[in-house]
Amino acid sequence: MGSSFRSLVRLALYLSWTAFCIPVQVVSLALHLRFAARWPVIYHRACTRLLGVEIVVKGERSHAKSTLFLANHSSYVDIMVLGSLIPGSFVAKAEVAGWPLFGLLAKLQRTVFVDRRARLVAGQRDEMLKRLSRGDNLILFPEGTSSDGNRILPFKSALLSVAELEVDGAPIPVQPVSVAYTHLDGIPMGRHFRPFYAWYGDMDMASHIWQMAGLGLARVTVEFHPVMTLATLGSRKALAREAQRAVAGGLATALAGRPQEAPQAALPPPAEAA
Repeated sequence: MGSSFRSLVRLALYLSWTAFCIPVQVVSLALHLRFAARWPVIYHRACTRLLGVEIVVKGERSHAKSTLFLANHSSYVDIMVLGSLIPGSFVAKAEVAGWPLFGLLAKLQRTVFVDRRARLVAGQRDEMLKRLSRGDNLILFPEGTSSDGNRILPFKSALLSVAELEVDGAPIPVQPVSVAYTHLDGIPMGRHFRPFYAWYGDMDMASHIWQMAGLGLARVTVEFHPVMTLATLGSRKALAREAQRAVAGGLATALAGRPQEAPQAALPPPAEAA
């Protein structure tokens, strides 16, 4: 399925764009420029276009600094999609740091790498708090792994312990975000075709990327749900439960094919720094 020629062209353009962008970000980080926080948004925005991903945005993104975004996760494409909309850094499992190319890109976006073993959670929470205290936004996938894109896995509350703390005397704003792969070339994707974009289980990444790049135009619906805080909900388990409920509802609505906003002609300018 898909076109080998399209895969070749798209991936060649993606790699060329990436090769251009890496030195720009390296210099920006070395010189501690504010531009280093905005450049990944520009980079990911171009990547979505190069790889044939059209984004529909619903709801309003939190513009408060130090926001913790909680999103469902089904694909490496999620990184491009969310990275094109949110000026911030991801929280990723430690092994991602060693992946070819993607590990380097993650480091250049100042990703917080975590080991999910319970005895290490406290130290990782402190690192996340340090980043939030600097005014950074963080993007976390609380399912802990990727799914098939048709459902939401249980949200794990361990790393949400950072939301128990405060930044500048105020509770950390937490915003749930739904990411749904809904259409391919304008036709509803359906649960049987969604795995062409979802990457999970023991799928081989290289062959999956090649196949995905050869497909047509994918539509992804991203819904920003109302901001919540742990202080209001009372516990991180309650926060995980309510965030999961919001994200699951947004995913179900998008996949059910209810009326949606038209695909946006232009994404909002990446003027804010994380």
